[in-house]
Amino acid sequence: MPLALWALAIGAFGIGTTEFIIAGLLPVIAADFNVTIPVAGNLATAYALGVFVGAPALIILGSKVPRKAMLVFLMLLFVAGNLVTAFAPTLGIAILGRIITSLTHGAFFGIGSIIAADMVAPSKRVRAIAFMFMGLTVANLIGVPVGTWIGQHLSWRDAFMVIAAIGVVTVISVGMLIPHQPRPENHNFAHEFNAFRNVNVLLAMGITVFGPGAFFTSITYIAPMMIGLAGYSESSLAWLMLAVRSGAICR
Repeated sequence: MPLALWALAIGAFGIGTTEFIIAGLLPVIAADFNVTIPVAGNLATAYALGVFVGAPALIILGSKVPRKAMLVFLMLLFVAGNLVTAFAPTLGIAILGRIITSLTHGAFFGIGSIIAADMVAPSKRVRAIAFMFMGLTVANLIGVPVGTWIGQHLSWRDAFMVIAAIGVVTVISVGMLIPHQPRPENHNFAHEFNAFRNVNVLLAMGITVFGPGAFFTSITYIAPMMIGLAGYSESSLAWLMLAVRSGAICR
């Protein structure tokens, strides 16, 4: 596999970590801002809404920008969003940081998949894309538990600063390792909406909406449930998150 795929995998690792880390940090964030856990849960809601809006918007707006340049821009936005969250004086500013961060999520994986496929022979394209998404798997298995540990033993703000640093590493890696990408050809995005006329496409979309929706709704509040209902201590959350995320990988 080309070394450049590591740049994409590192970016996927950072994005996966910042997406899921809220589940382990919700109690300490709520305590820091002196709000209830359901109110702090808006950090997860805001991220989800940002992904929903950001993916199509940034892909369309950046359709005429060279893909490598677009990736660099996305990861700079990722760094900025995590820093806003890390230094947020209020919950509202932290939510704003989460929205900024989430805008990069879908566009990164969409553009990254195209770049990964273009860098290898046709017979290896599936493996190349899977290698990039391996970053998400590692984020679940290592990034989230380690980030939770940092949040519990140091500060939740430090956890987001580490994630921002991962974004900086990704920016440098993309700039150094990914070859120049030609400007994309003009594309009629209106034609893509014809897919919504296909019943099978709508059924597949329904599965991907309601299935993960149910999973992420429960996983977001796993930390307060483990502490308040199951009786675990906050210091054990990192190990609990490791167990939960390991199960998520195996599902």
